[in-house]
Amino acid sequence: MDNNSTVFKRDIAEVRDVVLRRNSPIHAAGPVIEFGNWAQSDPFLGMMEDKFQAGSFDDHPHRGIETVTFVIDGTLEHYDSVSEQRGVLGPGDVQWMTAGSGVIHNEVPSEGVTAHVLQLWVNLPRDRKMTSPRYQNLKGAEMPVRQEEGAIARVFSGSSGHVVSGTKNHVPVTMVEAILEPGASIAQDLPGSYNGFIYILEGSGTFGSQGVTASQNQVLWLGAGIDGMPSEIQATAVEPLRFVLYAGEPLKEPVAARGPFVMNTEEEVNEAFREYRMGTFLKH
Repeated sequence: MDNNSTVFKRDIAEVRDVVLRRNSPIHAAGPVIEFGNWAQSDPFLGMMEDKFQAGSFDDHPHRGIETVTFVIDGTLEHYDSVSEQRGVLGPGDVQWMTAGSGVIHNEVPSEGVTAHVLQLWVNLPRDRKMTSPRYQNLKGAEMPVRQEEGAIARVFSGSSGHVVSGTKNHVPVTMVEAILEPGASIAQDLPGSYNGFIYILEGSGTFGSQGVTASQNQVLWLGAGIDGMPSEIQATAVEPLRFVLYAGEPLKEPVAARGPFVMNTEEEVNEAFREYRMGTFLKH
């Protein structure tokens, strides 16, 4: 985006280290975005970073959300109740799952492999909570790429500059993976109303209007934009830098969440649990 006075330069509101803790001999995890801060992170519910092997998770249900799983390393085999087919995702690939009215699924690392992933939960608006489930397997090598001097931005959702992703969204979300050579810069354009954050996968750089320094395994929450005014967040690499940026339009709706179900009221969550126990969960 061009540097003119009508573009609001975002700052960095918070920088936090992400620490993985071992839950079992085959699973370590840490929160990138803490669950429960609904108003602050809206439309995002939370994000976990996981390193795990086969056997860490059983088949499990979801309703009322989308999960966005980014494979950092390893291979992940996926099974779900919608397609009843298995797919494999590798490093740099993303699965965008719309649970909607309900799915039962599992994500299992290939035999003998430790998968390293980020999984973001995106809230669905009230009128889309019970939408039909959908899967979009987004191969990194097939995603549109924006190129700048010393920098590329792979666009998994939304847009970056003039490069637009074909990924379907129920909630407007921008997801971009950026890779920068030392000294290179990139500015990601965002609507002023979007909430967003950056997670650094490799290297270090400076970010935002204040030039905040941050490095691998740190999450940076973007400062607020101005609703109705275009904005951008700038990053410059100090070392070879790789990060993912997520930003989206807040829903500003009530959140009732328990376990794998996220609805607008406690009664709706209770109904999801009742249906799951009775075996009618998928009959919508």
